[in-house]
Amino acid sequence: MTHARIRIDPTDVVGDLSPRVFGTFVEHMGRCVYGGIHDPQHPSADADGFRGDVLALVRELGATVVRYPGGNFVSGFRWEDSVGPREERPVRLDAAWHSIETNQVGLHEFAGWAERAGLEVMMAVNLGTRGAAEAAQLLEYCNHPGGTALSDQRRANGAADPFGFRLWCLGNEMDGDWQIGHKTAHEYGRLAAETARLMRFVDPTVELVAAGSSSADQPTFGEWEREVVRLTAGLVDHVSLHAYYEEKPGDLASFLAAGVGLDRYIETVAAILDEEEAALGERMQGRRLGISVDEWNVWYLDRFNEQDKEPLLTGAWNVAPRIIEDEYAVADAVVVGSLLNSLVRHADRVTMANQAQLVNVIAPIRTEPDAAAWRQTIFWPFAVTAARARGAALRVAAECATVPTDAYGDVPVVDVAATTAGDRVEVFCVNRDPENPVEVTLAGAHGALRGAHDAVVLTVPDGHDRFVTNTRDAQPVGLRELDVRVEDGEVRLTLPALSWAALGVVPA
Repeated sequence: MTHARIRIDPTDVVGDLSPRVFGTFVEHMGRCVYGGIHDPQHPSADADGFRGDVLALVRELGATVVRYPGGNFVSGFRWEDSVGPREERPVRLDAAWHSIETNQVGLHEFAGWAERAGLEVMMAVNLGTRGAAEAAQLLEYCNHPGGTALSDQRRANGAADPFGFRLWCLGNEMDGDWQIGHKTAHEYGRLAAETARLMRFVDPTVELVAAGSSSADQPTFGEWEREVVRLTAGLVDHVSLHAYYEEKPGDLASFLAAGVGLDRYIETVAAILDEEEAALGERMQGRRLGISVDEWNVWYLDRFNEQDKEPLLTGAWNVAPRIIEDEYAVADAVVVGSLLNSLVRHADRVTMANQAQLVNVIAPIRTEPDAAAWRQTIFWPFAVTAARARGAALRVAAECATVPTDAYGDVPVVDVAATTAGDRVEVFCVNRDPENPVEVTLAGAHGALRGAHDAVVLTVPDGHDRFVTNTRDAQPVGLRELDVRVEDGEVRLTLPALSWAALGVVPA
């Protein structure tokens, strides 16, 4: 039996954990909006056409922020199309996803839905086909109280009070040659700076996110960040990174170690930001840039390329085509748990994060027109971590054996993160071994642990293999209670093979 020992020290703090780390993402892509959050024909739909069963699961998921409306979609988006009477809104071709956008879910409808869901809206502006003027006009429409043409237009369209959106993304993945309006780092950095300056003239209270690299594998990674930070110095608050992981054939070990990959990605970007901030000095105007991991998840990109991309690019134009509706198994949920651990561990620099996406499209929630919405396996680690990770993140690691991986070298078999609030510490653990359980001991750094409670685990359910998924007809993968023992002032538990677990402990 493999053993692991985890030392709990509530005073060894990394930093305060922002609730915005538990964000989500809704893009006008596939069936995320139409057929996802919105389906007027569904029995649970409200007067605006939004599905009540989906809304209930979104609230249960516990997300705090929602990034909208894209994603690739935003780089060709005309925001004016999404306001005004629904029957007068234009139908457009969406070149990003080779689909038809009806604009039946627009800015006002989405803002109302997000409020009901308890989500802070993180708006993205189009810096692909448009620029600073259009971004400032959208901001004026959304946030100015009244007395101008755009703010009075919002009021005439039914929103007497400003939406008050504080978070704004300056474009999306502009480093990618797949992006509408793809730019060099210098071209994007100059445009982002001028957009940020103008937006701050309109509303000085906004928080702005500059687009960093869309992948650590991008050939421009690193130099892109440096150039963008230099050009936007003192004008933006956060720099984004996007990170997706998938299991490659024959390499489960590297997939299960994806949290190590995200650790290294975040730490590399943080080091670059530190170097540039030091070099820029007073030009930063006292700002310390946060890292916004505003797209992250398990995404079977190879499967997308093989199955979805060809018909998407060569087929007919349709409303809400079925694309990248990945079905997630247990290993995917375990990896999502480890990615959440990585975000928590970097609370000193990660200021927000958005799991992409919310419904149907690589999502924790799935729907069909004639069925109730259901939770995918990846729903559970997110929901539990979002509900229980509060206060400050702790510096914690497992003393344990390592497992070899092709992508990251030797990595600890147990991945762990912890937070503290009040007299309680929440611990989140992953067993990366797909074959063997691990005996885990939690010990207090300053005395005995007084108790443990609310221990839950997600693993392969009895009678199934690791490839089992949740479907509309059956949801075998979920949480079950995890047995814990308090002996001699230490907490002991057994992590099943291929598992994610959470528990609360009470230090002395």
